[in-house]
Amino acid sequence: MEEEFASRVSLTSKSGLNAIYPSQDPEMISFTGGFPDASLFPKEELAQSFQSAITSKPAPLQYQVGDESLALRKKIATLLTNDGTPTDSAFVMMTQGAQQGLDLVAKLLINKGDGLVVEGPTYIGALAAFDAYEPTYYSVGMQDDGMNLSDLKKILIQKSVKMIYTIPDFQNPTGIVMSMEKRRQLIALANKYDVIILEDAPYRWLRYEGRSLPSLKALDTQSRVIQLGSFSKILAPGLRLGWLTAGNDLYSRLQELKAASDLETSNIMIQTVNAYLTDYSLDAHLRKLQQSYRVKRDAMMQAMQKYLPAQASYSFPKGGFFTWVTMPDGFDFEKAQTRLLLPNFHVMVIPATHLFPGDGHKNGARVSFSTVSLSQIDSGIKRLGEGLSVGSQKQSI
Repeated sequence: MEEEFASRVSLTSKSGLNAIYPSQDPEMISFTGGFPDASLFPKEELAQSFQSAITSKPAPLQYQVGDESLALRKKIATLLTNDGTPTDSAFVMMTQGAQQGLDLVAKLLINKGDGLVVEGPTYIGALAAFDAYEPTYYSVGMQDDGMNLSDLKKILIQKSVKMIYTIPDFQNPTGIVMSMEKRRQLIALANKYDVIILEDAPYRWLRYEGRSLPSLKALDTQSRVIQLGSFSKILAPGLRLGWLTAGNDLYSRLQELKAASDLETSNIMIQTVNAYLTDYSLDAHLRKLQQSYRVKRDAMMQAMQKYLPAQASYSFPKGGFFTWVTMPDGFDFEKAQTRLLLPNFHVMVIPATHLFPGDGHKNGARVSFSTVSLSQIDSGIKRLGEGLSVGSQKQSI
């Protein structure tokens, strides 16, 4: 049957997304999944909110016949406005998680061969979504303050680029925050070269120290920034509820694609989250998340300082779920994981191979601290350090 399938099937099947799911090995400590800590889900509050939604009159079991999402969209617009990004609820679209937003934007903008700039490394799920539309990728390396804009400018001068995809706050997978200067420069470059920016912001409210910088959407001067948000990381991913904001022209076209794709986002989930935001304090919940994840981040940094070999470097994230570990050139994390880390040390990370479009990047890995316990962080990073020390001595890795 393979020859009957559309070409996008083979492209998306090679995305590496299966690498983020936990191993069935009971001894394994996995730092792969960018999942929130399930113990922090507000289960009782969401249960009460669901009960409130399902017993309302009329119950949200029918297709939406009016604008049933308006109340929640108004709340999201208020949240964004209070965060420094003035937003009108008329331009907030509910999505099936931010992942649907990635697909819709790519579907709207990317024809086969169109230029698409991504950060290198970048979010594995974004590459999976974009691959189906067969773009020509241009990967721009990351610096301590965000993507290398000198390299980006060279690409924009020399190539035809349709869209720039970026995660400016606690980037997945490096944890890096784009500086204020680079945010302004990126907007200026997009304006000059007529490029759309897709700003993915699932971790923006998971800052553990320092002050937030304005979003790219807040700095947008020509309505060319599309911003994605999600309740997956701050409430629960099982809700499958995210949102998208964009200027009028882009928004109306995205609405049409959304309707053709799924008609509507689950009204039950919309009303449940609306009830939660009405009856409970999201700010109080976010403070709880920030405190808990900060402790895990600190434990991860301490363990890496203690156990990783001297030739390994790693990022210090001020928010989000990830740190980025780099070994010297010539080290292959995927081979090391397959041959050493999995069978001998029972520890998993996400090798760089899956986080860049194309081949050639092998000596980095994403390490997530969000779902593991403090004891697992210590013992798992110890195992990782031992495995990297052995692997760095083997010429075949």
